[in-house]
Amino acid sequence: MLVPFIDISNQQLSVDFVKSLDLIGEIILRIPDFNDTSLLSQFLEKHQLDKYWLISVKEIVPDDIENIVKFLDQGAQKVVIPGSKILTSDYISTLPADRLAVNVNSRDLCDEELIKKLAGLVSGYLVTDVDLESISGNFFQDLNNFIQNVQKSTLISGLIAKVTVILQETNDIKYSTNLVQHLSTISADLVVPIKYLTLDSDNNLLNVADALTCTLKSDRSDGLFITVVVDERGVALGVVYSSTESVKEALKTRTGVYQSRKRGLWHKGATSGSVQELKKIEADCDGDTLKFTVKQFGTGFCHLNTRTCFGGSKGLIALEETLQNRKISAPPGSYTQRLFQNPDLLHSKIMEEADELCSASTKDNIAWETADLLYFALVKCVANDISLTDVEAHLDKRAKKVTRRPGNAKPQWDVSSKKATEIDSDTKDKQIPDTIKMQKFKLSEIDSRKRKSLLKRPIIKSDDIMARVRPIVNDVRNKGDAALIEYTAKFDKVQLNTPVISAPFSPEAMALDDVTRCAIDQAYDNIYKFHDAQYDRSTLVVETMPGVVCSRFSRPIERVGLYVPGGTAILPSTTLMLGIPAKVAGCKEIIIASPPRKDGTVVPEVLYVAHKVGASKVLLAGGAQAIAALAYGTESVPKVDKICGPGNQYVTAAKMLAQNDSSAMISIDMPAGPSELLVIADNSSIPKYVASDLLSQAEHGTDSQVVLIGVSLTPEHLANIEREIHEQASRLPRVDIVRESIPKSFILQVNNMKEAMKFSNDYSPEHLILHIDEAEKWVDAIENAGSVFVGAYSPESCGDYASGTNHTLPTYGYARMYSGVNTLTFLKHITAQKLTKQGLKDLGHTVMRLAEVEGLEAHRNAVHVRIHDIEND
Repeated sequence: MLVPFIDISNQQLSVDFVKSLDLIGEIILRIPDFNDTSLLSQFLEKHQLDKYWLISVKEIVPDDIENIVKFLDQGAQKVVIPGSKILTSDYISTLPADRLAVNVNSRDLCDEELIKKLAGLVSGYLVTDVDLESISGNFFQDLNNFIQNVQKSTLISGLIAKVTVILQETNDIKYSTNLVQHLSTISADLVVPIKYLTLDSDNNLLNVADALTCTLKSDRSDGLFITVVVDERGVALGVVYSSTESVKEALKTRTGVYQSRKRGLWHKGATSGSVQELKKIEADCDGDTLKFTVKQFGTGFCHLNTRTCFGGSKGLIALEETLQNRKISAPPGSYTQRLFQNPDLLHSKIMEEADELCSASTKDNIAWETADLLYFALVKCVANDISLTDVEAHLDKRAKKVTRRPGNAKPQWDVSSKKATEIDSDTKDKQIPDTIKMQKFKLSEIDSRKRKSLLKRPIIKSDDIMARVRPIVNDVRNKGDAALIEYTAKFDKVQLNTPVISAPFSPEAMALDDVTRCAIDQAYDNIYKFHDAQYDRSTLVVETMPGVVCSRFSRPIERVGLYVPGGTAILPSTTLMLGIPAKVAGCKEIIIASPPRKDGTVVPEVLYVAHKVGASKVLLAGGAQAIAALAYGTESVPKVDKICGPGNQYVTAAKMLAQNDSSAMISIDMPAGPSELLVIADNSSIPKYVASDLLSQAEHGTDSQVVLIGVSLTPEHLANIEREIHEQASRLPRVDIVRESIPKSFILQVNNMKEAMKFSNDYSPEHLILHIDEAEKWVDAIENAGSVFVGAYSPESCGDYASGTNHTLPTYGYARMYSGVNTLTFLKHITAQKLTKQGLKDLGHTVMRLAEVEGLEAHRNAVHVRIHDIEND
């Protein structure tokens, strides 16, 4: 086999190449000396390796021992130490033998005493100073005898030895697969410097895939290698075949690529979206089977849409999948969803189950309570986007540590200590929660890099989300209504006979109390009035020169799909904000999509608004499946031309996916991200108003961000605002969400309004509130914002519901180039022109000349034939 060798002082290494080398096993790293830890730290930060050995250029000295232990604690698979140091250092002999390797000069291979002394102290051997020409001579036999003696001694000590060979560097040295094969016959691995390796075709370099597969055995006539595919936890997903060519492609792309016996190279997931990120390629002990470790995306590995070819998941993996689905779309009344939404409840349950596990005594009881604790612990992990693989990675990392902590319990948990009994329930009840507060910065004290970081939003990782969404979209596209009904049953736990309700809607299904109906009606009137005023129904006519008249007129987009998030939520406001401008624009068909309630109906408030805006159908679906139905159409859902409306990250991903598919012929309103708000406040502001506005957006979700720009605020005024934030937040039903979103948000203190407005325009917020003296005077200075709320009595909540402006706005900084939803969102503009004979005669020669310049003769001729007739008339 092949063992790559890297001198980390080489700063010109390709990150991608090193990543590919890391896939095939261990890598040997040469560092300047064991006393210099900084260079290795920088290297590992850039190239995150799975398994690596360390060898030093300089001879080891006693002071290096402490650093060697640090290297082992940080994750080095083995540290290579000269044999003389191992045999003379009592401290090194206390280190685990499976983490140490030794340098052995080729001249010492026949020293049986040395081998005996090293037995049980090391598990790796680097045979150095080997002449390439000697490998085929007596040296090969000596090496074979050495390896057999080493294996005998290490097997007795319970270790598995790895013997590697390092060739002397010469000007004409060339590494070949023949050399790798020759050494592998006696279970020796060839160490090859990275500069002699390649992933491509180069006769002067050794191809990594060739070196990996040249030692494999196959009993098949086609020479293919049996390949077991497992996930990151070692669970078998299925069995496929590989070839040298497929391994080459897999290493290049670092994805799951295999050899189909019928179709050639098989890039897993290329059509289904169930792609694989390659994590490791290993051969078994007999060299006749490969194992691909992958991170599986999409519905699963099997063509039957199951995670494995051996059926569905069980145990912790199945639980993790269920929790991830619940996080995306939980059925109404789901206890797991309640835990996701109430961190305090989850915290309490973890504490409760841990206590019950400690009290359990019988075998069944201990197993039962452990299962309970694992369930709640895994809910905590999934809620914070932590996988079982992440947890196991930490366990593996800890297992590599050589030094150990004492492991004593903290005083409050030490049942053997009296301190534990001193904390009674009354004391716990009196503990004051941490203050809910924002981060604080002063513009005058931060540099340009920090200012730039404050303008950024949290990074949205879309690869995994797209991999989950793509199969759903494809299913709905291919199977239509059947897929919609299937996904509604799966995600919403609602069994539907038909996914659509058609107008006219039943009066009973729209029944509302008088107060609610009047509130919706007033909001409808205000929103309609404002959006109707946006519609310029006149035709623009301009005579650009005598006899040349250009015009522009608008036409509504014919069919539009409006996505209204919901299920258990009641969102008539979003239905109003999307439906009214579509109605004003005159769209011929309006289709509203919203997840159904548990009984398979739509909330009456949404259906009432759907009736008022003239919707023809209501699609009883949510998530990516609803977007797919609108984009491609099904038996009962007409295909639309444009999709508008907010949603979670899966809805957004589906909208982006459909828009980028030219066969869908669909447009969307705008990209979307978490809700956000920026407030500019000076000393004239009312602290409780400022705090209430900040919290109105912070409660949307843990990923929401709010920003307060304080203009020359006195310490007392700022303290009053901060106090109001904590006191008002503590009284909110969604305080648990605010406890996460507010600490991620920040206050920026500036000296004047010019600085405040500059930062606001650079930030480009979704919502901007001006809590400043003479606020209306500063509106002209606003260049980038979704919607602006001017003055103390203009809360953002009014824009959300009923003032008249639209609340579907650009987030994530997209206010730089996008408008919020408005009447124009549902219109397209068409231009026309009419030329008289004289007009064409006066303009024709200009057009012909430009066509000649561009080499478009047919364009020139279309004018020429007319000019010819006109001039000869």
